[in-house]
Amino acid sequence: MTSLLIFLVLALIGIAVWQLTKIFDLTQVGTSKDDSGVANDYDNKVNGYLMFAFVGFIYLFTIYSLVTWGDLVLGTPASAHGPEVDNLMNISMALIFFVQTITQFLLHYFTHKYSGKEGQKALYFADNNKLEAIWTIIPVIVLSGLILYGLYTWNDIMYYDEEEDVMYVELYAKQFAWEARYAGEDNTLGKANVRYIEGVNTLGVDMEDPAANDDKAVNELHIPLGKKVVFKFRSQDVLHSAYMPHFRAQMNCVPGMVTQFAFIPTVTTADMRLDEKIIAKVNKINKIRASNSAKLVAEGKEALEPYTFDYLLLCNKICGASHYNMQMKIVVDTPEDFKKWLAEKPTVTQVWKDANAPAPVQEIAPVVVIDSAAVMAQVIK
Repeated sequence: MTSLLIFLVLALIGIAVWQLTKIFDLTQVGTSKDDSGVANDYDNKVNGYLMFAFVGFIYLFTIYSLVTWGDLVLGTPASAHGPEVDNLMNISMALIFFVQTITQFLLHYFTHKYSGKEGQKALYFADNNKLEAIWTIIPVIVLSGLILYGLYTWNDIMYYDEEEDVMYVELYAKQFAWEARYAGEDNTLGKANVRYIEGVNTLGVDMEDPAANDDKAVNELHIPLGKKVVFKFRSQDVLHSAYMPHFRAQMNCVPGMVTQFAFIPTVTTADMRLDEKIIAKVNKINKIRASNSAKLVAEGKEALEPYTFDYLLLCNKICGASHYNMQMKIVVDTPEDFKKWLAEKPTVTQVWKDANAPAPVQEIAPVVVIDSAAVMAQVIK
């Protein structure tokens, strides 16, 4: 209701301004004002200064944005290829800002300098081969360098040597949650298909595939420090996108096919929580949560819990109504802690057998028939 009221007020204000403008135009009828509709020298001069004001606004707002929201960018990368991705992004942004700053200034400067003047004619150039060669060759060279550098970084993420010592993990996306499956001692993921989904077999694992016997399914992703992890992605329903921001990795999860990428985690969760930038962000978030908690407590509601940093797996596609809540906690452990954690998890076949085991047969106690007449006779005696 409040939104509707605000909309109506704004609409009425707009109508009032429009009516006042029409009244002002009517009051100018019959005056000496030039109402031919053709811009004169004064109009061109004013527009030229307005263009300068606009480019000044662009620069000031850019500086304000960097100062105000600059701390919101991701901090220390947590994967081996992360610095390369950050470097590529920094180079791209530097080039964009450099070109944008110069071109926007020249665009608005020439708009003012060569604004229309009475009796002045524009000089017409049919073409300028030298100038066209410059603005074609330079962007080609720069963009080619960026593309080649990007492909080099992309190959580091996408491809791996099959003879490498890697670990295979499947990430299964569905509205609106993630599930993970680890390859067992054979380091091979068993076959899976959506047609096999039944009961506790939420991943659709083929229980008759020997390779699936030692696979383990979990709802919290743990990965070991310094070990290359190859992620296999599947989707049960719609297009999702697995996004691990602190690892600088993202891949679409497409129904009916398997996609993948690989990376080496380089910072444990415990160490990342000690990072200065992360500490600053956590403190900022908890300051906001404390302020909101005070309001909730005043209303008789439960206070918010303090925020603790964790790596997250997010969905970066708008996949439905609860898309925002589709996330999974990621924990980077030391190799020893990871092995201990994984050893405690049951295999998918064991979970399946336990869920489908026949219920134990309860023994029925023998029925004892009591002769009530005989009992009464004994009592009377």
